[in-house]
Amino acid sequence: MIARPEVALDPRRLQELARERASLEEAVARYRQYKAASRELSDLEALLSGDVEPEMADLARQERDALKQRCAELMGKLRLSLLPRDPNEGRDVIMEIRAGAGGEEASLFAADLFRMYSRYAQAKGWRVSLIDSSQSGIGGFKEIIFEVSGKSAFSKLKYERGVHRVQRVPVTESSGRIHTSTATVAVLPEADEIELKINPDDLKIDFFRSSGAGGQNVNKLTTAVRITHLPTGITATCQDERSQLRNKTKAMAVLRARLLAVEQQKQSQTIEKERRTQVGTGMRAEKIRTYNFPQERVTDHRINTTFHNLSRILHGELDELIEALSTREQLEQLETARL
Repeated sequence: MIARPEVALDPRRLQELARERASLEEAVARYRQYKAASRELSDLEALLSGDVEPEMADLARQERDALKQRCAELMGKLRLSLLPRDPNEGRDVIMEIRAGAGGEEASLFAADLFRMYSRYAQAKGWRVSLIDSSQSGIGGFKEIIFEVSGKSAFSKLKYERGVHRVQRVPVTESSGRIHTSTATVAVLPEADEIELKINPDDLKIDFFRSSGAGGQNVNKLTTAVRITHLPTGITATCQDERSQLRNKTKAMAVLRARLLAVEQQKQSQTIEKERRTQVGTGMRAEKIRTYNFPQERVTDHRINTTFHNLSRILHGELDELIEALSTREQLEQLETARL
């Protein structure tokens, strides 16, 4: 279908088919490997059923056992390849971190999470691009919005959406008491321009001076951009870049991601409701994960698993944790699909 001339003239359809083909490649490759191994196994079984020298038979039986194990492994991988894929897999993401319960300590924790994701992205070879932020008085973030671009960014980071809880002695605490604070994380798949037809007449674009740090040019020139989608009331702001055009481009990327999130859930609600679906209200009881500093541990409550390497996790070593969440999701899908 991709080779058809009429498809080549339809960018949106071409993109859909290219994504579908890419999603099938892994399953097809594993199926071909399984078929090849199965043929080899059948040939060995036929060999062993006939007259064969004892030494040759011993070698054939060893190879047969190895092939049986390989066939079983390939079948397991093939089952995973046949599971329904997330429609957002392969997309870049827009991440939003906001301080929740806990005042200034919550804003410091939001900054810790941003550094954690930035280091994780760096280790994966992804690109992190700041879109907008609001700093607190002691160096934390009331909120920070950024883009993560790279292979498998959404499929890895989707597990991070929700309420993150921290238990530690804040720098603002003089008595040494342990405080509990939270930050919320939203992960929105980024939409391509050709996926969403946004009518320019439905947009209200405001330009203003940046209120953040960044030097004289940022603070004195009208470079910051706020875009409002009038039919839904959804807004997106960017003031990080020195160029008005670049800020507008980034704000449009955020707006498309938010509109796509609404469209995918088939609801006529604003992004605030979509965000609450992911992160709740930020109250401590809604936690998905707890970072306990006194005991140097991180507990993910969705899989009831504790990791005793808090420092490494905050330094961006998230692979073990994300792999555990991914495995749990795959097992649930296998059970549901009965593959």
